[in-house]
Amino acid sequence: MPDYLLGIDVGTTSTKAVVVDGKGNLLAEASRPADLRSPQAGWAEEDPRQWWQNLGAVIPECLDRASLRAGQIAAIGASGMVPTLILVDAEGRVVRPSLQQNDARALVEIVEQQQQTSAEDILTRTGSAITQQSIGPKLLWLLHHEPENFQRASWVMGSYDYIAYRLTGARSAERNWALESGLFDLQRQDWDDDLLRLAKIDRSWLGEVHWPAETVGQVTPWAAGETGLQAGTPVVAGSADHIASAFSAGLKDEGDLLVKLGGAGDILCCVDGAEVDPRLFLDYHVIPGKFLVNGCMASSGSLIRWFRDQFASGLEYSDLDSQAAGLRAGADGLVLLPYFLGEKTPLNDPWSRGTLVGLTLSHTRAHVYRAVLEGIAYGFKHHLVVLAEHGHAPRHARVTNGGARSRLWRQITADVLGIRLEEIAHHPGSSLGAAFIAGRGVGVFRDWREIERFIRIEAVTEPNMENYALYQSLFTIYRQVYENLKTTYPELVRLAEPTQPAKKAVKV
Repeated sequence: MPDYLLGIDVGTTSTKAVVVDGKGNLLAEASRPADLRSPQAGWAEEDPRQWWQNLGAVIPECLDRASLRAGQIAAIGASGMVPTLILVDAEGRVVRPSLQQNDARALVEIVEQQQQTSAEDILTRTGSAITQQSIGPKLLWLLHHEPENFQRASWVMGSYDYIAYRLTGARSAERNWALESGLFDLQRQDWDDDLLRLAKIDRSWLGEVHWPAETVGQVTPWAAGETGLQAGTPVVAGSADHIASAFSAGLKDEGDLLVKLGGAGDILCCVDGAEVDPRLFLDYHVIPGKFLVNGCMASSGSLIRWFRDQFASGLEYSDLDSQAAGLRAGADGLVLLPYFLGEKTPLNDPWSRGTLVGLTLSHTRAHVYRAVLEGIAYGFKHHLVVLAEHGHAPRHARVTNGGARSRLWRQITADVLGIRLEEIAHHPGSSLGAAFIAGRGVGVFRDWREIERFIRIEAVTEPNMENYALYQSLFTIYRQVYENLKTTYPELVRLAEPTQPAKKAVKV
C-alpha cells in the first residue's frame, strides 16, 4: 500500500491541502483564499461552492509539487470549521451561503430555545449550552426569515462533511460536528429526537455519525474529474479543524494546551474525562477515551484583518507589528474587547460588541493595533480562568496558526497568559491532522503517537513577568467593562437593526 496521504482543511480564510508520507515528511501544500462575508452586523457567511472550486486547484497543485500520481494517494481526510451550517437540496446543490460557526444572527431563536428547555438538562445531554454556535437556533432563524430556503433544504451538513459528500456522494456527519451542533445526545451517542423537533427537522436531514478515522466512501468518478484524484480512493470522516489542529500540534496528555492564533481564536486543553461547563465546549479527542475542553472566540485574526483593511490599507502586518512593538505593554491605557461578532466562549453572548475604552488624543493607530492584540489575549486568559475553576492548569503549551509567526502577538499572548509558549515550525495545522487521521484509518499509522514524527519546535516564547503583572490589572478592567456594558449591548443591537419588517414565517 502507498503511504502518501492527502489532508484538506476548509478554513475561515483559505482552503488548504497537504500531502504527507508515513515517515513524517510534509511533501507539498497549497491553498486558495476563501471569502468570509458579513452582510449585516453579527452575520458570518461563506460560499461552500468556493471551497470546492478551490480544491479543484489545490489538489492537482499538491500532487504536482510532490511529484506524485493520483493513484499513489492511499487515503484522504478533511477538516473544517465547526459547526458550520450548510443547507443542501434534494439534488445535492447548496441552497444558500453557509452560516458560519461564529454567525450571531439567531439572537431571538437562541432565547426561544433556551426558554423551551432546561439549561442543566441541555448541558448534560449535549455537553454544551444553547449558544450562538448551536445549529438549532440557526435552523429556526432560517425557517423564520428565509422560509423558501428552509423548504428547499433536504440535508444539513458541516463544512468538512460537505467536502466528504462532494468527494464520495455519501452523507456523513463526523462525531464532533454532531456533538457541537447541540443536536446530539452525549450520553446515548445518538441524535436527540427532542432537540431535532425543537429545530423543526428530523433525522432524514442528517448524515450517519462516524468517528474521524472511519471510511465514509470512495472518490467517485465525477469527483475524480473535478479534483484530479483517482476514483476509488478511500475518504475518511475527518475532523473538526480545531481538534485536528490540536492533535497535530501534539496534544495527547492531560494538561497539554494549545493556543491557536487564527481567524477565530481557539484554545484547547487535553483532559482524560468528559467535563461539562456552559462556558466551554467539550469535544471528542481523535484518541479514543480522551477529550478536549476548549473555547472559541468569534473573532481573532479576522479582527486583525478588519483593522488593517479599514485603518491601515497598504501596510503589511509586519509593519503594524513594528509600530506597536515600540509601545509599552497596555497600549498606554487602552483596553479593547474583541467582541466584533458577538462572543462565543466563555461569555456565550451574541449581543456583545467590540469596545475600545481609554482613548485620548495622544493615542495613535499603533496604540489601537496593540490594544487589538492584547484584547484577543485577554480573551484567551478568560478561558484559563474558567479552566482553573475545574482544576486544570496548563502543563505544556504550544501556539500555532498564522498569528504564531508574529513575534509580537506571540509575546503579548505569553505575557498576558503568564505561560511559556512553544511555536511549532511550519505547522500545517488541521490539514496535517486530517491527513494523519486518514492514514490511521487505512493502516499507514499504527499508533496515534506517531504524530510526533511531524512536530519540530521552531521557537520558545518566555513570558515577561513584569508585563504579566500589569496585564493582570488590565484584565480585571477588561472584565469590568463587559460587566458594566452587557445590558447596554442589546439596545445597541436593536438600534442597528434594519428598519424593514422581517419576512413572515411559514409553517412546514
